Amino acid sequence: MNNILAVLAGTMMSAAWLIPGARGETACVTQNMAVPAGANTSDKAAPFFIDTTGLDFKTAPPTRDPSNPNYPRASELPDGTLPPSGAEGNFIIGPTHAPAPETAAKQDVPRGAITSFTLSSKDSVIYNPGLIRDDPAGCNNGSIMVAMTAPGDKSNMVVTTSHPGTWTRTIDVYVPAQYVRGTEAPFIVIGDGGSTAYKDLLTTLDNLIAQRRVPPMIAIQIGNGGQDAQGSERGREYDTVSGTYTQFVEREVLPLVEQHAGVKLTKNPDGRASMGLSSSGAAAFTMAWFHPELYRRVLAFSPTLVNQQWPHDPSLRGGAWEHHSSWAGPNSPNLTIEAGVLSASEPSGAPLVPSAPTKPIRFWFEVGDQDLFYPNPVLPDGMHDWTLSNELMAKVLADKGYHYQFLFARNARHVDRPTIAQTLPAALEWLWKGYPIP
Repeated sequence: MNNILAVLAGTMMSAAWLIPGARGETACVTQNMAVPAGANTSDKAAPFFIDTTGLDFKTAPPTRDPSNPNYPRASELPDGTLPPSGAEGNFIIGPTHAPAPETAAKQDVPRGAITSFTLSSKDSVIYNPGLIRDDPAGCNNGSIMVAMTAPGDKSNMVVTTSHPGTWTRTIDVYVPAQYVRGTEAPFIVIGDGGSTAYKDLLTTLDNLIAQRRVPPMIAIQIGNGGQDAQGSERGREYDTVSGTYTQFVEREVLPLVEQHAGVKLTKNPDGRASMGLSSSGAAAFTMAWFHPELYRRVLAFSPTLVNQQWPHDPSLRGGAWEHHSSWAGPNSPNLTIEAGVLSASEPSGAPLVPSAPTKPIRFWFEVGDQDLFYPNPVLPDGMHDWTLSNELMAKVLADKGYHYQFLFARNARHVDRPTIAQTLPAALEWLWKGYPIP
């Protein structure tokens, strides 16, 4: 934590020359969803290349063609259908996304109980203090939409408006009616707790548990630390590619869940799942990647497998993009900080999943044909196409022999609510395949 604050302070001090002497009122700059000005779209061999092959720019974000030669081959399913139960690999669904019947409450199905409590950064060791970014009033993300990047590095955003602060979050714990007090239960940790994207989650769990399609599990929705993207507490938690967030959950959240909800959580990694959407979807995979001894089942909608990590880490310059692909910048050695000195480490071009032995992770994920595309106009870094990032992730998972199911959804935007309502029950059932159901 102290290292992060030191980096934050150093970043802000080194960028002090960027801050104008007097701030005037400026228009709110919102998401771009188009190729940023000055981007490299013509030279594949040059740094920070943005490939626009197969993109229809008549929509914003652009609509992607699933037959794009940059994407791995996928099986296209009849409209309104999903892959067979337990199927692995790449699939194309849509354009119609009707809600699954399991998302509707049924009178004869026992309902789980909800326990809620709050947690503050004052109660935390790992994330104390938190981060707060000063954006213009009524203009979410406004300060980073007009930020600058470090000289010579279009992937390194300089954020001068972030500072230490206090966060408070809510944790909601679902306990199924079938839970037997005193016994160890499987569970799923859910990032971005409280999101409207999860409005059908508890009803879906009630139905699937009653139908014995998933085990009676505890569902733990953890609210994020606030705001979004670079310089925010939410970005710090979810977009940092390390085991820190996992330790926050393990050491600071789960003991309180057991205490407040009166449950006993399993220590068996096969009975522990992580789930999220957007940046928390990337974090769900990162949790399992760095700690497969704790989590082995991952579910994510529109995971942010792109370069959102902040502060910029010289040893992992592409952030979550480097789960599947090498950094898109100049071909030079990666750098690490040892005893306060920058030194060369592994050469660039060594993404995490392809470079490591296959881990015991089971991964279900989805992305839309109109998912995010370079939303920030100041980052032409070649690493901010959400759809491409997920397609590349599917390719490296297949190459390494992972158990995964990946859906490309037609007529779907970022964290698309109709697509979630269509796919969530089947996704949860696929996720828990092989786990014993009493």
